[in-house]
Amino acid sequence: MSRVGKVPVKIAQGVKVDIKDGLVSVEGPKGKLSHKLPAGVRAKIEAGTIIVEKVEAESEKAAALFGLSRTLIANMVTGVHVGFTKELDIVGVGFRAASKGNSLSLTLGYSHAVDYELPAGISAKVENNTRLVVSGADKVLVGMVAAKIRSFRKPEPYQGKGIKYVNEHIVRKQGKAAGAK
Repeated sequence: MSRVGKVPVKIAQGVKVDIKDGLVSVEGPKGKLSHKLPAGVRAKIEAGTIIVEKVEAESEKAAALFGLSRTLIANMVTGVHVGFTKELDIVGVGFRAASKGNSLSLTLGYSHAVDYELPAGISAKVENNTRLVVSGADKVLVGMVAAKIRSFRKPEPYQGKGIKYVNEHIVRKQGKAAGAK
């Protein structure tokens, strides 16, 4: 039995939740999100909270998806109320980023600039040409966009050049020893 699934999700001030036919729709100041509940799991609103429960008590599939569904709903409520952010650092001489409307232009040491079009619902702010702040209401989409941007030039282990998460530690390797015998 999932302990996470049993915890009710508090509905934040200014957030509207609608549950119809297994579709949970959440709307707030940061946007609108929806999630289709899997078979065997249902949700209901009681006293300002969302309660997720299994329809069939003995179903293994429902038990496996019970806690996941509760967490996804909690992330939706948090996302439309507060939002999620991921911060990336660009490390390297001449490496920089620029924001052009809904796209990013990244200069990463290639012969051309890498242009990346941001998906709907995601915004990116560039600070000091070397710090990117990716934000949005959908936690999964924010993480995927940050991972995609990082994949354009992953940090290398010798000098640490590339795009890394702010709290990421790059394990450095020792270079060749000059004149070693």
